[in-house]
Amino acid sequence: MSDEKRNATLGDTLISLLKERSLSMRKLSAATGIDTATISRIINGKQRAKPEHLKAFALHLDIPSAPLFQAAGYGAPAPTVHQNQKNDIYSSINSIKEILQSSNLIDHQFTIEQVQRELSKYEPYVLTEEGARIIHNDFSGKVKSINGAGPFIEELKKMYQSYSSDNISLEERSILGSGLLYFISATDIIPDYVFPLGYLDDAIAVQIVLDRLQVMRNNNSQREADC
Repeated sequence: MSDEKRNATLGDTLISLLKERSLSMRKLSAATGIDTATISRIINGKQRAKPEHLKAFALHLDIPSAPLFQAAGYGAPAPTVHQNQKNDIYSSINSIKEILQSSNLIDHQFTIEQVQRELSKYEPYVLTEEGARIIHNDFSGKVKSINGAGPFIEELKKMYQSYSSDNISLEERSILGSGLLYFISATDIIPDYVFPLGYLDDAIAVQIVLDRLQVMRNNNSQREADC
């Protein structure tokens, strides 16, 4: 693929994404830390995007990174593996932390441990009548309020269906419910109004919950096999 064709394809893709999200290049620059002039040159085919540019664009435009890498002529990026296979958002935690540390939008360091601590607080609460009532009454409204933004929304819906099932253990219900309550709660580590960062911690919370469930199920399967 020629540089002109490659950059035109990437530029068209980025322009379309920015329009869909009502974002300007200036706002994308503020979110990613990439100079506005650099973004303009990339979009106009005057500069080839570096892999780190593409990863930042994917993170803040809330899409998988593979389509951007392909549009830029790199091919799909190699997946990041850490324990169980992680999705794009989870594997970009270090990038998120770097952005937040250099941003004036957040006045404290974001760490995955903070999300994990919040989830741990919620686990016993979701098994109470009050916790269950909040999840059942408020989940659908919260999903509607953000217009289904984010690739993690479908996972949240699946989590809610599983949580509402009668055929799961209390341990599974507790883990699933903690992620749902984190999403519903207004006490996010990253406030929802900090667009486009506001739902990243919700997405990471979802991945933590899914990973915990997988580990729990693997352990249960191993115990059954040992019996």
